[in-house]
Amino acid sequence: MISEAIDFRFLLLENYKKLKISENELAIIFMIDHLVSQGNPFITADLLSLKMSLDIKDIDALIADLLTRGFIEYATLNGKTVTSLNPLKEKLFREFQMSVSKEVENKKNKEEVLSNIYATFESELNRPLQAMEFSLIREWVELGYSDEMIINALKEALSQGKKSLRSVDKILLSWAKREDLESEGKTPIDDDWTKNLEETIRIAKTPWLDDDED
Repeated sequence: MISEAIDFRFLLLENYKKLKISENELAIIFMIDHLVSQGNPFITADLLSLKMSLDIKDIDALIADLLTRGFIEYATLNGKTVTSLNPLKEKLFREFQMSVSKEVENKKNKEEVLSNIYATFESELNRPLQAMEFSLIREWVELGYSDEMIINALKEALSQGKKSLRSVDKILLSWAKREDLESEGKTPIDDDWTKNLEETIRIAKTPWLDDDED
């Protein structure tokens, strides 16, 4: 059974669309859960119709569909028939487990990517990175720049004789603008935005920006 530490209702709201559960079916499920928690072990269409505005025929059809798709079941407990949402809860728990596993794997992959970028930058610049530089590189990855794109931007900056991460940042911005223009015909990254960013950086006067000037 799904762990009591995990909120079944939260998981259901997060995943019902993925499971192709309609809003009417969702209302039926929530009402069944409510009635069971109130001490009603066997839930019928008649009982649901007393609590819901849906027509009893529609409720009956929805219950039949949920049974067919294995989201609810009628089980025998202590010699009595009861309505159970355990099949649905098990499905939701599996979805949760897969989601957590995927998140952990993505985090692991991201850290591996970052580690590779950090090592490449330190090798190419022939010096250790500073705290602000680690932070900026992580920000690039969070923004969606690939490790290949970031490293290529570094090499482009070095080929121009520029060794600051500010130079790399400007190259990444210019490439992003170019891609937007090629694919969309426009870009949300305008010149005013870039100038404002540069002014903010100038005011901050962080040490890693002083390596060279553009």
